[in-house]
Amino acid sequence: METIIIVVFVAGYLAITLEHSLKIDKLVPALVMMAICWAFISFGVDDFKSWFDSSSHKLLNNFFDFSHEEKMVLLEETLLHHLGKTAEILVFLIGAMTIVEIIAYFDGFSNIKNFIKTKNKTKLLWILCWLAFILSAIIDNLTATIVLISLLQKLVNDKEMRIWFAGLIIIAANAGGAFSPIGDVTTTMLWIAKKVSTPHLFGYLLLPSLFCMIIPTFIASKLSVFKGNLEIDSDDNNTQGKFSSVMLWLGLSAIIFVPIFKMLTHLPPYVGMMLSLGIVAIFAEIYGSKYNSDKSDVVGHVSPVHHSLSKIEFPSILFFLGILMAVAALESLGILFGFADWLKESTPHIGTEVVGAGVSDLVVLLLGLGSAVIDNVPLVAASLGMFSEPMDDILWHFIAYSAGTGGSMLIIGSAAGVVAMGMEKINFFWYLKKISWLALVGFICGAIVFFFTRTLF
Repeated sequence: METIIIVVFVAGYLAITLEHSLKIDKLVPALVMMAICWAFISFGVDDFKSWFDSSSHKLLNNFFDFSHEEKMVLLEETLLHHLGKTAEILVFLIGAMTIVEIIAYFDGFSNIKNFIKTKNKTKLLWILCWLAFILSAIIDNLTATIVLISLLQKLVNDKEMRIWFAGLIIIAANAGGAFSPIGDVTTTMLWIAKKVSTPHLFGYLLLPSLFCMIIPTFIASKLSVFKGNLEIDSDDNNTQGKFSSVMLWLGLSAIIFVPIFKMLTHLPPYVGMMLSLGIVAIFAEIYGSKYNSDKSDVVGHVSPVHHSLSKIEFPSILFFLGILMAVAALESLGILFGFADWLKESTPHIGTEVVGAGVSDLVVLLLGLGSAVIDNVPLVAASLGMFSEPMDDILWHFIAYSAGTGGSMLIIGSAAGVVAMGMEKINFFWYLKKISWLALVGFICGAIVFFFTRTLF
């Protein structure tokens, strides 16, 4: 039965990886894979020799001796435990997405355009990459990419030129998301799972992430394509809404407040996110009626919160549910722990590891390279089940860096890349030829810097 479950998981994984070839949204195989895996566990529960008890965090090697009723009770408890942990991540993401959409409702991100005055291609490149790096750490890399590419479409008319900028924005956004607990889904997963803390995450990954962004941007700025000036249309008619600035800073402050709330109360991050959402929603409802009345088109009384909730990427939420619960199925059977032990024993050390490191740096580097091909969410989810290192172990921080930035090497390797691909119709092979090598250089440079920073704590 374990073999069948593994086959189902691998098949689902392949379907997710081949999403664009199969023309099937990745949430479909993720949900089907989750349901089938747990169904087979239920059918074969009497045949399993071991079981990972999530409540006590230990492997039960005498599971075979349990009665059928005891096994079913333990299965239900385990399923409920994993659903609760997964729900923490999903509720957190829903809250963050809603706040961002509320900001967008009031056209808050239009304020960013006012900072960009230059027509020089090189200067514009650096401005956009820095904005992507900073914004992704605050509002997550996916949203930062959407905001900046939308901005880019207003600034640059030349399609060929625009996709060059978009490629570097992807690299910068993924780099910025790696060092922030709210900057990338994978980093958020590690943070909520209590594998990394905010101070150590900043300490370990700020410099590596910075180099991962700066080096590719610097190299790109020397390319001929970024020489000269752009023809930028001045859009004087695009007036800024009266509440745009207020809602932008309120929303960003509310998101930044979440890690502070967690440190003060020791409550799960989603509680702080719900508090932040509630505060932002209060002001949104107060300003909403005034904002709607000022619009030229007749929209009636539209609740900004309801409107924002309707804009959330729920397919992504369902995908996370499916993949996290599918990985939890493998974890419950102890399969991932066995695979982790094999990796530790079979993968040679490359000489960069700190003294006493249980996992080779090569394993994590390969994880980063793999995240370019396979979605980084299931890779990190699998690592959570594979490794049992304590909180703030350097392994978790290296995984956060590798999974977060490694996806930049292919346009399908990260959520930021996929959304940019959709918004600008970027060709897969164009990106592979023009941008991938820059992302690889940045990834390697950042990893080298990490080998240094991890010795400081």
